[in-house]
Amino acid sequence: MNRFFRAVGTGLLAYCLALTSAHANVIIAGTRVVFPASEGEVTLRLSNENTSPALIEAWIDAGDEHSTPDKVNTPFLITPPLFRMEAHKDQSLRIIFSAGKQPLPTDRESLFWLNVLEIPPKPNGQEFAGKNYLQLAIRSRLKLFYRPAGLAGDANKAGAELSFKATAADKGYALVVHNPTPYYVTISELTLDSNGQSLKVDGDMVAPMSDLRLTVPGLTHAPAAGSTVQFDCINDYGAPSPFKSTLTP
Repeated sequence: MNRFFRAVGTGLLAYCLALTSAHANVIIAGTRVVFPASEGEVTLRLSNENTSPALIEAWIDAGDEHSTPDKVNTPFLITPPLFRMEAHKDQSLRIIFSAGKQPLPTDRESLFWLNVLEIPPKPNGQEFAGKNYLQLAIRSRLKLFYRPAGLAGDANKAGAELSFKATAADKGYALVVHNPTPYYVTISELTLDSNGQSLKVDGDMVAPMSDLRLTVPGLTHAPAAGSTVQFDCINDYGAPSPFKSTLTP
């Protein structure tokens, strides 16, 4: 074979993840999908900004980053699931919830992942004739939040409800973040000001009504109650929203 990657026929998929230097030509409108249960379906727009067509395959998984369309089992349908996208054209994906397939909690959000795989066309120029070449398929993976109707509070203000406390960890201390809300909260950046230090902490996502443990590099002494925590949370539109809190005892 003179190609490292080949996709043949509907439903037959082999893929390789894109290298960090690779660039997706098919652009997805947004960085996350919020699916309100009251609407039954949502649409997502794709745009092909390349000068050549691409084959697009889309599917939704429940958290397995190695998922493939033939092995997923989620209560969502995507239409069209596989299609050719012409250069400089737009295409809408319809995501439909199938309620009878898999019941979901009604008191909190559920998290899924939308996969959009872009398969480039086979190069057909003379410069490729008889030569080996590397061809990459680029997969984009976005969070999909299924949001039941009637949840208390505001998802975009859920960061204000988070509480923080310090706990002993190996060779130092960590932060335990408690999320009492029914929403997933993604912390993108966090800074702890304590004992005359300003310490940066890697962000993460805390599930509804759950705790998250965050390692604090350089925190060797127990921070005092009332120490300041400043952090950004990603809202429904993919933008950071600033919040501020203090450590609880």
